[in-house]
Amino acid sequence: MLTHVPDVTFKTRVRDESIGGENPFKWYDLTTDELFANKKVVVFSLPGAFTPTCSTSHLPRYEELYDEFKALGVDEVVCVSVNDAFVMYQWGLKQGREKVFLLPDGNGEFTRKMGMLVEKDNLGFGMRSWRYSMVVDNKEIKKMFVEPGFQDNCPTDPFEVSDADTMLEYLKSQK
Repeated sequence: MLTHVPDVTFKTRVRDESIGGENPFKWYDLTTDELFANKKVVVFSLPGAFTPTCSTSHLPRYEELYDEFKALGVDEVVCVSVNDAFVMYQWGLKQGREKVFLLPDGNGEFTRKMGMLVEKDNLGFGMRSWRYSMVVDNKEIKKMFVEPGFQDNCPTDPFEVSDADTMLEYLKSQK
């Protein structure tokens, strides 16, 4: 099991009003250091934007409890998915996401280096992230909640321990 988050560079998009038009965004390379160094971050990872459990439960509940995470000293709540920046942006709009940071891991590099990349060919998804959550303090992984049944082409989508309520209860227990 990893003790620290892997060093990667995420390909993200950031708003740049100087561009103008309907899509005023430019590419921005976001590093692991920028995300995690000297910060306490709650991360949850899910198989894909626009998928049922991710859209109806996983992201919405973290969004709902965001202020409670912040009150417990969390600097940022981050949702990682093996989707590109464009998909993550559109999913955020569709979800009405305002607080949770949606982090595209389009190439799956972070997910692979975390040891959480799985095949989901049985659903036509290709390579995706296994569902998990973690607390990261200054790049050090303090606690991980990994869904049971980790395997390629899992016939089910376990969602028992990576949820926002489990994470919140864990953080409260650490106070």
